[in-house]
Amino acid sequence: MSMKPIVAIDGPAAAGKGTLARRLAATLHLPYLDTGLLYRAVGRRVLETGGDPSDAVSAESAARALEPADLDRNDLRGPQADAAAASVASITGVRAALLDFQRDFAVRDGAVLDGRDIGTVIFPNAPAKLFVTASLAERARRRWLELRAKGMEADIATVEADMRQRDAKDAARAAAPLKAAADACLLDTSEMDAEAAFQAALAFIRTRIDLI
Repeated sequence: MSMKPIVAIDGPAAAGKGTLARRLAATLHLPYLDTGLLYRAVGRRVLETGGDPSDAVSAESAARALEPADLDRNDLRGPQADAAAASVASITGVRAALLDFQRDFAVRDGAVLDGRDIGTVIFPNAPAKLFVTASLAERARRRWLELRAKGMEADIATVEADMRQRDAKDAARAAAPLKAAADACLLDTSEMDAEAAFQAALAFIRTRIDLI
């Protein structure tokens, strides 16, 4: 385990884990990594070449070619990016190719990382793990509002259906399925605002990590 703390935050889409992780990282003075962007960027690379994100050869090639600048793209959100990310994330070779990237990011200086397998696969020995979730209806509503705020046309029923499909794919995949680590704190944000979620998460982390 690294000298500095690692906070692992997992959970399904639109549960609030990204917002929470970014604020925790700033408060704890730790680097932050949205690991979901790695898979979105890989999926986007495959789509750009006209490939199929579910094709292992194309996806693994894109994962090996991934560069930090790919995470700064402005087209990594939305239904198409969601579907591509879910497809490439189910490929064992893609996850293997990105494993070292994620571990190297955090091992020296510590970090707050959010994703879907941080506490179970990437850093199973992280001292503080949270599994952030919310009801499907609430998560769909949040994603719908997010898309509308960006000026994107979206139907809330379609957003919910897409999210249900993504949840099922994430939970059923053979490679690192989405699930809470046995020692993770379950944080249901369905009825929480961002401040309440942050305070609950920070209180838990303080029981696991000696913060100065």
